[in-house]
Amino acid sequence: MEDNILTFRREGLYCEAGDFYVDPRGRVNRAIITHAHSDHARAGHKNYLCSDPCKALLQVRIGQKSPIESIPFGQEQMIGKARVSFHPAGHILGSAQIRIEVGGYVWVVSGDYKPQSDKTCETFELVSCHGFISECTFGLPVYKWQPEVEIHHQINHWWEKNKADGQGSLLFAYSLGKAQRVLAGLDSSIGPIYAHSAVHSFLDHYKNAGVVLPDVKKVDKEKDFTGAMVIAPPAVEDSSWTRKFRQVKRGFASGWMAIRGPRRRKNLDRGFVLSDHADWTGLIDVITGTGAETVKVTHGNGDALSRFLQEKGVNASVLNESSFRGEELD
Repeated sequence: MEDNILTFRREGLYCEAGDFYVDPRGRVNRAIITHAHSDHARAGHKNYLCSDPCKALLQVRIGQKSPIESIPFGQEQMIGKARVSFHPAGHILGSAQIRIEVGGYVWVVSGDYKPQSDKTCETFELVSCHGFISECTFGLPVYKWQPEVEIHHQINHWWEKNKADGQGSLLFAYSLGKAQRVLAGLDSSIGPIYAHSAVHSFLDHYKNAGVVLPDVKKVDKEKDFTGAMVIAPPAVEDSSWTRKFRQVKRGFASGWMAIRGPRRRKNLDRGFVLSDHADWTGLIDVITGTGAETVKVTHGNGDALSRFLQEKGVNASVLNESSFRGEELD
């Protein structure tokens, strides 16, 4: 990459000037973490640096005693010869883009991001740079998100109908970020709200950050869930845990629900298109808005997005994707 500020090694994306990695997959001495999702934040590094609001979530993910340092959004820190700062990515609470400046040349590593509205995390900040590494999980024109408020209305309407039919509602959503975003939009007047322990473990941290959430009980034993809403992670969809829910309708909240195939394959009653990643328009607007001379895309449909950008005169190419895997279920 230009000026050799960032290079690709077996462990991941490396900055020689600061001797650190960004979201490394292999164990390293110093890891800068964009956010607390498991495909970006892994245990075993000797030192971690993340944004202030990310720290508590990262501790839940990799352990309370992990050597984690944090800094506020926007504050610059010199690491070796690299000037580093974190800027809101709008993906989940505490998610950050990493701005790296060496010798006056600036690269920004986006991590996962979305410029769309989300009241459960910090608002995305556009950061000017010379080089931009952008995720492209949903890098095809077919992906175009509706406003969040419309999806929340759809979920509440589905829940209300299920209750009227004498059913409970079991909605699968990724435990960190997506689940809290769903919870923030639920109408608690419809009925009681429950969550799997993997979801519940993050709720206090969101509330401590000022995010308004309804009262949520943890599912800890079998009971009558008729008329209730239960939020659970995708990992338990086909597990023994779900057998306690007999009279329920099943739903799934994910950007992948924009495609009919996943809905059929998962034997779901309803899919809700709610993503914590940028859609096609969001990707284009952000990438062009940075003013970057060079763009590397990764973590999704890179070929289609890079070709589109090239046709617009942008020096764009696909970064080696083997080290950047997105949340499969968004």
